Amino acid sequence: MTVMTRPPESLPQHVAIIMDGNGRWAQRRHLPRQAGHVAGVSTVRDVVRTASDAGLRNLTLYAFSSENWKRPKLEVNHLMGLFRLYFRDDLQDLVERNVRVRIIGSRTRVARDIRTMIEEAEGRTANCTGLNLTLAFDYGAQEEICNAARELARAALEGRLDPEAITPELFSTRLFTHGLPEPDLIIRTSGEHRLSNFLLWQSAYAELLFVDTLWPDFNGNELKTALEQFTQRERRFGAIASDAVA
Repeated sequence: MTVMTRPPESLPQHVAIIMDGNGRWAQRRHLPRQAGHVAGVSTVRDVVRTASDAGLRNLTLYAFSSENWKRPKLEVNHLMGLFRLYFRDDLQDLVERNVRVRIIGSRTRVARDIRTMIEEAEGRTANCTGLNLTLAFDYGAQEEICNAARELARAALEGRLDPEAITPELFSTRLFTHGLPEPDLIIRTSGEHRLSNFLLWQSAYAELLFVDTLWPDFNGNELKTALEQFTQRERRFGAIASDAVA
């Protein structure tokens, strides 16, 4: 049985993926790290198309973290070049597939032309009604949470907000992901078992799936397998199992 035959209501509403393992993939093949990133872009294409064809509503990919600026300048420049290339080569395909694109994260540290590409991608796909593709680019969850707290604190200081009115729901409206459902399933490739500053607030009740496959080797079929595994899990959100004895 494959996910493609499942009704959309059986799928998670939001899948988020930490795309990890490009460097190790290249190292095992005695290739430069940049080769792993190039291969990883091909995986992005395959996974996005599979998610769209399967009827998934929301997919978020961790493309570049705020900590990734610490990497060697040559590698960072290469990653920025791949980001430019992806939108130059794939944006029309995303439009034709009815995929809406959204980029979350800081936009103050990236080059002006990348900001322009982000705005173009969001603008050209704004009316698309299929898969909502979110790219977390120059994103860090701790920074996101601090920004939200700072915004609410400023409103309270200026008398525009009663501190007692701050709720988790209100706090969520100040996050980059406002308007998106919280992720039901977070997948991390490469065998690492951590979230690495990704959607920390939003993942409170997400199902976590860690797979050993390095990102360039991950593909649409592995995504289908992950979605199938999700349907086998029982989500209780702090309650007890339906068949448990009280």
